[in-house]
Amino acid sequence: MPESNQAGLRRSLRAARRALGTAQRLAAATAVDTSLARMGLPRPRSRIAAYRAMDGELDPVIVMRRALALGCEVHVPVVTSLRRRRMRFAAWPDEPPRPRADGDAARWFDLVLVPLVGFDDDGNRLGMGAGFYDRHFAFLRHRDAWHRPLLLGLAFEVQRLERLPAKSLDVPLWGVVTERAIHGRAATRIRRKPAETGS
Repeated sequence: MPESNQAGLRRSLRAARRALGTAQRLAAATAVDTSLARMGLPRPRSRIAAYRAMDGELDPVIVMRRALALGCEVHVPVVTSLRRRRMRFAAWPDEPPRPRADGDAARWFDLVLVPLVGFDDDGNRLGMGAGFYDRHFAFLRHRDAWHRPLLLGLAFEVQRLERLPAKSLDVPLWGVVTERAIHGRAATRIRRKPAETGS
């Protein structure tokens, strides 16, 4: 897809999510948290990354608070170089967030909740265009199977596209959760019953 077309698509999708009302946003965020809980995510005492919502993004703060209650380590991205498109992760809810010394150890996260502008059911993600997430998690492109971290997009259903062409440097998502459905490979995830886990 030409860059000019992507720019127009970004504008329309961002406008669509910004047009949602406050009640719709809260209901969607609550529905997404409920879906994640049914998937057994995040796992207790796991290490997760999320983001601070901006520009109409679906707010993951309900998930983040539940994660803290489950004993999880929660982190958010902090941009360390705009020119080089670099970021690290800092502990949340520390204010202001300060990057950890091991902030580049992205492979040690269990779950990463990713913001996006648009997505399709194949896990292709349209971001803001800077490539921060694709650079930080580039090592996942060289894996034949998903281990960790699981990259899971959070979005509103209005951001779903029928098809989004993938670029060679794009890192596909494991799935996307919206207020209506679980899309992508993540749709096969179900919470195991205690008898199945041996607990």
